[in-house]
Amino acid sequence: MPLTQTDLDPHVERLQAGLGDLVDGIEPTGFEIVRLLRAIGNQYAQEAAGASGGVTMSGPRWHLLLRLFVEEGRDGGHGLPPGYLSRCQAVSKNTISVLLRGLEKHGWVERTLDSEDRRVFRIRLTPSGRELVRKTAPARLAHLNDMVEDLSSEERGELLRLLTKLYRSLAARSAARPAAVGDRP
Repeated sequence: MPLTQTDLDPHVERLQAGLGDLVDGIEPTGFEIVRLLRAIGNQYAQEAAGASGGVTMSGPRWHLLLRLFVEEGRDGGHGLPPGYLSRCQAVSKNTISVLLRGLEKHGWVERTLDSEDRRVFRIRLTPSGRELVRKTAPARLAHLNDMVEDLSSEERGELLRLLTKLYRSLAARSAARPAAVGDRP
């Protein structure tokens, strides 16, 4: 059962007080933003994992199916490599592999070897995966819109603008840092 704001308030107050003791004089705004983004992400994941069109599926799996559906016309039906999907979804290659295995198990995607480079797999929607996206997209998108209905149109636009700005800033910082030892190919 998700926590309500009333449930969270005492926890947040204790966390903020404890943080103040640890980092005297350092402003905690960055910590608060990250904490709220995680809490919102967790709340979203609980909501999005609900049944949609009679199918229960996590948000990340559905987003991956949607990505494959949208990109289908652009790749000439050849499928997409997992590394590309990893970058598009902003997750690790290991996470993409886990998501793909689950989708494959249900028969919604298929994995084939690239005809020109036998070291590369190509991921494609199956006909049942394509139909699932068509069937569930309207309800999923309506549900996601319902989740932000307490914000005005202007507030939603401003939130999108600010989150996009924050994402781009973090991505640029990440790209500028040297890769960690475990991140090298």
